[in-house]
Amino acid sequence: MTITAPATTANASAHPPFQWAASTRPSGAARPAAPAPLRRVPTWWRDASGAAMWALLLFVSALWVKGGGLQDVGTVAGFLTSFGRLTGLIASALLLVQVFLMARVPWFERAWGQDELARTHRLVGFTSFNLMLAHVVLITLGYAAASPQGLWGTIVDFTLNYPGMLLAIAGTLALIMVVVTSVKKARAKLRYESWHLIHLYGYLGAGLALPHQLWTGADFLSSRLATVCWWSAYAACLAAVLIWRVAVPFVRTRRSALHVVGVRAETPDVTTVTLRGRGLNRLGAQAGQFFNWRFQDGPGWTRANPYSLSAAPTDDTLRITVKHLGDGSARLADLAVGTKAVIEGPYGRLHPGTRTRTKVALLGAGIGITPMRALLEALPQGSDDVSVIHRVSTRDDLVLGDELDALARERGARYVVVEGRRIPGRETWLPAQAAHLSDVDALRQFVPDIAERDVYICGAPAWMDAAKAAALGAGVPAAAIHVEYFTY
Repeated sequence: MTITAPATTANASAHPPFQWAASTRPSGAARPAAPAPLRRVPTWWRDASGAAMWALLLFVSALWVKGGGLQDVGTVAGFLTSFGRLTGLIASALLLVQVFLMARVPWFERAWGQDELARTHRLVGFTSFNLMLAHVVLITLGYAAASPQGLWGTIVDFTLNYPGMLLAIAGTLALIMVVVTSVKKARAKLRYESWHLIHLYGYLGAGLALPHQLWTGADFLSSRLATVCWWSAYAACLAAVLIWRVAVPFVRTRRSALHVVGVRAETPDVTTVTLRGRGLNRLGAQAGQFFNWRFQDGPGWTRANPYSLSAAPTDDTLRITVKHLGDGSARLADLAVGTKAVIEGPYGRLHPGTRTRTKVALLGAGIGITPMRALLEALPQGSDDVSVIHRVSTRDDLVLGDELDALARERGARYVVVEGRRIPGRETWLPAQAAHLSDVDALRQFVPDIAERDVYICGAPAWMDAAKAAALGAGVPAAAIHVEYFTY
């Protein structure tokens, strides 16, 4: 291994292609001005929001019991119908939770982060869908068992004579389309833009199911309390979506007046875009966070894409550095100066406010180094408080390398470049040149006091999983590891 410091070079092993380029602040250099005070995220927000979801499910179950749910299970028809009601109630509650999770409510987003909310949204969505199917089957069988019309006669009767059933069927079909395209294999075959458009039909499905539930659902109409609670829950979800997905982005976009002032090619497939606006400090953005961006540059501009800040935000500028991975990101290279931007955000937990310790390690692979560069610029730090590990396949992939090196020297941080192709057949964050090391040993070699640091990780999902496992194996508590998965 070759260790390169500002004025020294020493050989430490027989594997020279595996490099650690460590930058330190030059002797006598002035310490830069301290960044703005950190906006900490209260840890109790996570517990409170999780407890609120379970409280909702318990309350819904209590309404079912109060409405006679346990008294109707003495016969086959009663058993099927009663538990069909319960599965429908819980499915409806989870559908509301699912919508609320992605409503961009700031308290939930700051507590969990968009990627964790998205994973929970997906789990809740599949659970809600399965319970909805169980509700349809159980209710139909229960009514058929008590009716002389039989199964098919009951289905026809439901469809033609029950208020809101045709709308509910249409809503169910919309939800089926969303669920099918959310399965991993189907999702992998869709472009992000196509998947996102289809996914919006989930709102339509939830809306079409509402009349059926509120017009004919026994547990929705069993008491004034139940009616008020369900109407309030639906109203709260609708208000959250309209406020945080529509009104707030519209106001922030109008107020900030963001427009492109610079476009720079970092590599043939990586572009940096600098934007200027007014009063950007009111956005509350922190280094390492991301926005959903829409650039008004022609057809297709209404589709949003998430891009991280690659520099600490200022009162009048934001900057992103993006790899060309699809149509939306590739067109950034052709943006004209003056192009206006529509924003949603800021989002994400890769920011200084989630730090729990004084010392920090920043691990970035490929384009995942961009939020780490912003964090390096913004984190309050003393000498050796921050170490940056930059994983690349080749030197041609060293995006923002010069900026990272200069910032590390200025701020007294260490900057480590880990270069080389990945090890075939091994799930690891290391290159092939380091195959003689375990993931944990290599991490400890780079950052000997890693167990005493917060660790921020961003890159491809498999690489992040390996880096997170190495950090855990090196003794870093799970609460001190911060990751952001940019997958859909």
